[in-house]
This record gives sequence, C-alpha cells and structure tokens, in this order.
Amino acid sequence: MWNKQQTQTEAPPAPPLHAPASPATVVAFGAPSAARPGISPSRSSARLGSGLHIKGQLTGTEDLQIDGKVEGPISLNGHQLTVGPTAVLTSEIHAGEVVVYGKVVGNLHARDRVDVKTDGSVIGDISTARISIEDGAHFKGRIEIDPAKSQAAD
Repeated sequence: MWNKQQTQTEAPPAPPLHAPASPATVVAFGAPSAARPGISPSRSSARLGSGLHIKGQLTGTEDLQIDGKVEGPISLNGHQLTVGPTAVLTSEIHAGEVVVYGKVVGNLHARDRVDVKTDGSVIGDISTARISIEDGAHFKGRIEIDPAKSQAAD
C-alpha cells in the first residue's frame, strides 16, 4: 500500500489554484453583490432561483432578486426588489424600489421608484414617488405618484 518513498504522515496534494469555479458558486445565495449588475457593493442582497416556489409571507432587510414563484405578501423594509424575467409573483409588495422584468399580480408600494421593463407585466395598483414603464411592458391598474414619499425617506 505504501512504497518506501511515502510516509503515512504526508498530506495529499493541494488542488490547483486555477481550478474553475463550479456553477453553484456563481448562483449561490449571498453571493457578493458586486457580482450582480445594478446592485451597489455596499448593500447586501439575496436571490431566490427560478426553481423555487414560495407560499407565505416574505420579509427582509436586504435587496432581493426573485426568479421563481411567490404567493403571498413581500416586505423589504425600504430595499430593492428585482422581479426577474422568469418570476411570477402573486403578492402585495412593499419595498424601497421595485424593478419588474417578469410578472407581478398584486399591488406595488415603493417608497422611491418602480421600473417596469420591456417584457415586464404588472396587474395591480402602483403607489410610488417615481415610475418608469418601458415600451412593450404590460400594465393594468391604477398609478398614484407621490413625490413626497421619496423626500420623507431622506
């Protein structure tokens, strides 16, 4: 089992330093926010992948990107919610900022801003200080714009 040149106390060789990262490393929860475009490196963030389906209340104190399905209220205490292109949310949403690439059915309450991107869809009322709805986006509901919301948060 052991040849004359090896001893039992030798450590196994270290893995090469240039080994490629596994795919799980890239998409893991809590990955550095600097690795995600559009998110400030000083803010912590989380991601719910496209394979997740959550029923119930979701609350947090960090930025969140959702790519799966969520049924139930979402409250992010003034942080950013990004609704990914594969996301389907049936939710009442309270956040500081909401960016919609996927589908939201429910009311949005954003202290600062709501952006509905080209392929995004919102069916419900929006209450915010600032809003942007791109060409091609789908919106059905009522909009209430109150610039004082953003100023009160400063």
